[in-house]
Amino acid sequence: MSSEFLDIKRLKKLDRQTQQIIDRIGLDRKTLDRVFDTSTLNLLGKLISDKVIECVDFPISSGKEAFIFRAQTPKKDYVAVKIYRTSTLIFKHINKYIVGDPRFSVANKSRRDIVFEWARKEYSNLERLQKAKVTTPKPIKWIKNIVIMEYLGDEQQSAPLLKDTKFSPKNMWKTILSNTQRMYQQAHLVHADLSPYNILVYNKKPYFIDVGQAVLREHPQAHEFLKRDIYNMAVFFRKFNIPMNEDDLFTVITQSS
Repeated sequence: MSSEFLDIKRLKKLDRQTQQIIDRIGLDRKTLDRVFDTSTLNLLGKLISDKVIECVDFPISSGKEAFIFRAQTPKKDYVAVKIYRTSTLIFKHINKYIVGDPRFSVANKSRRDIVFEWARKEYSNLERLQKAKVTTPKPIKWIKNIVIMEYLGDEQQSAPLLKDTKFSPKNMWKTILSNTQRMYQQAHLVHADLSPYNILVYNKKPYFIDVGQAVLREHPQAHEFLKRDIYNMAVFFRKFNIPMNEDDLFTVITQSS
């Protein structure tokens, strides 16, 4: 039997396996072709086989770095599935958030391996934030370029971003400030990209999301990132006539008292 015939036979088998996974995931073919490579499809198939999820419902959001989908578990609970793209993640963007963090390394790693490291970093940061009682989605599982976490929302739609919802400005700011303080003091982390675009509002509470770039407070640029976070939030809340002194806020967040 020729090697060519064996290759064709193997490819046909892979195609059948891939189609079986596609049938079980539940998304339309157009979405799958646009988002998933074969490796990611196989990972989703493993998550289904391991009974972590049962099916994927619909996309919640998409960006240059990742897609987020709502999925269901075998117990019919909703979870959020974040899938990092393995081909388009921008390395200049992520390098400064990994270099200087002793927990992770990108030295001598392929593009795909760096994406896996970035997803692991987000999962690890979510675990630290949960322990510090910072309101973030609860991490459930990490596997290569996929992070599964708590879904925030209802049957119809996911929780809105801070910029897209109504809230009590003073109460919201007070909660965000205390979360930022706990993030620095207890979790020893700085978000490094905090803005109204990276905070969800669920049950009237702010939840910090997109924490893959969050760095340890010992990171050489941690204070620079924190000052940028404070500036972003100060600009937003000044629209609601809440006075902000950015230097004072930096002191409040970083000093134990």
